[in-house]
Amino acid sequence: MTQHLFATIVTATAVAANNRGEGDGSTLSTLQKITRGNDQYTTISAEAIRWGLREYFQHHNESVTNRTFNPDTDKYSFKDERFSAEDYIDDDLFGYMDAKKGKDNEDATTKRRGALEISRAISLDPYWGDIAFGSKGGEKGKTSIHQTEVHCTAYQYTVALTPEHLKNPARAALALDAIAAVRHVGGNHSRFLYDFHPESIVIRVTNDPSPWIMDSFKRMGDAVGCPKLLRLVEVGDVAANELIVAGEIADTPYGEKLGELGVGVFRSVKEAITTAKALLKVEVTA
Repeated sequence: MTQHLFATIVTATAVAANNRGEGDGSTLSTLQKITRGNDQYTTISAEAIRWGLREYFQHHNESVTNRTFNPDTDKYSFKDERFSAEDYIDDDLFGYMDAKKGKDNEDATTKRRGALEISRAISLDPYWGDIAFGSKGGEKGKTSIHQTEVHCTAYQYTVALTPEHLKNPARAALALDAIAAVRHVGGNHSRFLYDFHPESIVIRVTNDPSPWIMDSFKRMGDAVGCPKLLRLVEVGDVAANELIVAGEIADTPYGEKLGELGVGVFRSVKEAITTAKALLKVEVTA
């Protein structure tokens, strides 16, 4: 049967400003937002998260990473602009599209759908409009003062991967390594550090093609809980032995209860990643 890998990640709570200016020279930098019920939440795109994962591969698997980023020139470069999912881990995991016309004006586009699906990251807390101001040094002018929307929150997102959809299924384990160690995501990261590694994580290795574990985490007072995940295990919709739960959530009553139900609960995220990699029916070769 086909094996699927899912993970829902929640970051630590910190001040985020992973936002975009409205253009060069703009004095306003805004967060992306989404309405949920009667509240607004901030959000980070899947493309921004892919940026962070690609940066990890650039630093840890550079020889098999096709697109790399030079922070000094603020430009990307490619080892092979024809792309190759067989040769490059980023082309395999994230896909590519090279839109072009052939010599007879026919569609000669080369593309591949990314095997690693990533949801938008959504803040756990509503956004109430916090703004920070800054000023450039030296002589002041009418554009000296800039304002930036900021949000003190944690972000939650989910990834999905079917290893056999990869040209090299062993790269599923490398994707888990990257998820556990991603430093920051795309956006206004050059000015603000926001650690995007998992504070808590739930991993599911299963033959079920549906994740079920999206939106597992929820703000519970000052902490984070997972009542939805606990219910899924209690009613039997998700088998306990398919789950690995780790991080801060392990030290909460939810972690204790999930452990009693047979879920693999680890205080260490890194230990959980190692355990999940051992469950994959592939070996790391590249």
